[in-house]
Amino acid sequence: MHTSFSFSLSFPPNKQKVKHKIIQIPPSPFLFYALEKKIFFEGFIFMPFTNMSLPIFLLWLVSIPFLAHSAPSQPRGTLVSCGSSTKQSIPDTSLSYIPDDGFINVGNKTTLESNDLLPILSTLRYFPQKSARKYCYTFQVIRGGKYLVRTIYFYGGFDGGKQPPVFDQIIGGTKWSVVNTTEDYANGMSSYYEIIIGAHAKTLSVCVARSNQTAANSSPFISAIEVLSLEDSMYNSTDFRTEALVAVARSAFGNEDSISFPDDPYYRLWQPFTDKNEVVSTQTSVSSSDFWNKPPEKAFSKAIAAGVGKKLEIQWPSGSLQSTRYYVSLYFQDNRAASANSWRVFSVAVNGKTFYNNLNVSTGGVTIYSAEWPLAGPTKITLTPDAKSSAGPLINAGEVYQILPFGTRTLAKDVAVMEELARNLDNPPLDWVGDPCLPQENSWTGVSCSIKDTVARIISLDLTNAGISGTLPLTIDNLSTLHHLWLGGNKFSGSIPEMNSLLKLETLHLENNNFTGEIPQSLGKLPSLREVLLQNNNLDGSVPDQLAAKQGLKLQVSPGNHLSK
Repeated sequence: MHTSFSFSLSFPPNKQKVKHKIIQIPPSPFLFYALEKKIFFEGFIFMPFTNMSLPIFLLWLVSIPFLAHSAPSQPRGTLVSCGSSTKQSIPDTSLSYIPDDGFINVGNKTTLESNDLLPILSTLRYFPQKSARKYCYTFQVIRGGKYLVRTIYFYGGFDGGKQPPVFDQIIGGTKWSVVNTTEDYANGMSSYYEIIIGAHAKTLSVCVARSNQTAANSSPFISAIEVLSLEDSMYNSTDFRTEALVAVARSAFGNEDSISFPDDPYYRLWQPFTDKNEVVSTQTSVSSSDFWNKPPEKAFSKAIAAGVGKKLEIQWPSGSLQSTRYYVSLYFQDNRAASANSWRVFSVAVNGKTFYNNLNVSTGGVTIYSAEWPLAGPTKITLTPDAKSSAGPLINAGEVYQILPFGTRTLAKDVAVMEELARNLDNPPLDWVGDPCLPQENSWTGVSCSIKDTVARIISLDLTNAGISGTLPLTIDNLSTLHHLWLGGNKFSGSIPEMNSLLKLETLHLENNNFTGEIPQSLGKLPSLREVLLQNNNLDGSVPDQLAAKQGLKLQVSPGNHLSK
């Protein structure tokens, strides 16, 4: 998914202001009411909180205190201006972005030749290094936390061309989307992409990579990255262990201006949406903390509506959607003053299929959502009033996300070994950041992996003649599925670690390096080993008897070592 980067200060990309669970939830719509005195959840009624002993369902609804009392000056998370060497502030806001130097060690910086761009769009980082399979930023996160990640792109002709490059973006080990900003750039706009994910480790990688759509003379680039912390209650019907949510649309109906931070403290961007339907204003306010997804109160200030007894139809999201599963959440509030004898009841259908029947919308607000709803092509939402309803249907806001499978990962033990090896190298390959195995076409240089079920394991490491110096960590013994370890023709030094656990190792090439010490005794005990090349190092001692006597083994230890017979 991509769309114009259009919060109130950056669309177009100049300085001018422009209008602009805990339980398993099946794939069907669910209703959450947040009324003045009661909370309803699928037929269960819970009275308001009276003490600290809360039903397990209600624990989801506890809000962070600062959100209820004061607007923060900066969203919770990390805002990075790519290619910048100094802190960047957004004019007329409290938002500031830090330089990206501490998050990436590859790529080139450049500044665009324009004086009227927003600061975060005036610089970028681009990646001309074609030898790398991906270019990754690394962010510190809380394992098990939930994050909204937004990537922002503005080409600006940085490479002297007229058309932006097309390339992939990757999060963790999963291909997230194709980055194609051509149409937006032709219209003088920047572009952004969003995804909501769960953190499976203490770090999160956000990468761009060349693809078969990337022109040979062009380079992937990026202008800004935002990694924003969300609360546990938000989008909690999604199993973020195996899925992620890619933003398709997030709209505030009836609004002429987009809504963002600080009105939304999570820095989500709510695009304006109006059509031929009537726009109405709301006379009462709602509390964002009463809703699981924490929509901003300002999103309820307007609505599009139909008259008494009339259907309300909207074509939203705009455009045609890929045929797959989506998370859909719709928000409603009765715009009239509260009245005991006045009802606003209607049914909701999506593309002619019942989404929710007899929805009773109050001044306190209501959300209906589906954790997994099939959509394809154009989307039409129809609100049909009940015959006895005293007011016509209306809708305030909505969100649609494409469900992205996110379950395959490299085994954490393998990742830990490779990250330690990368730290031990003086000059590791440029793409040795992020997931070592995934996506498979973007694995680390020299790394080959196998995938069984949803787990990737490293089976081969080949850095032959790569000009690398450094040492081998003791933890190399944890790569228990390794078949081939080829590090010949480099400048490795230090001792060769014991390899007791590498029972599947078939070939070991460590020739033409600067290894010292003795040959590990464990090599003679490896049942699959059939080839060992150790010549031209500085090894001493003797060849282990068990290794020397191993039948069918190709063993080369000379010349260049100091071994006794």
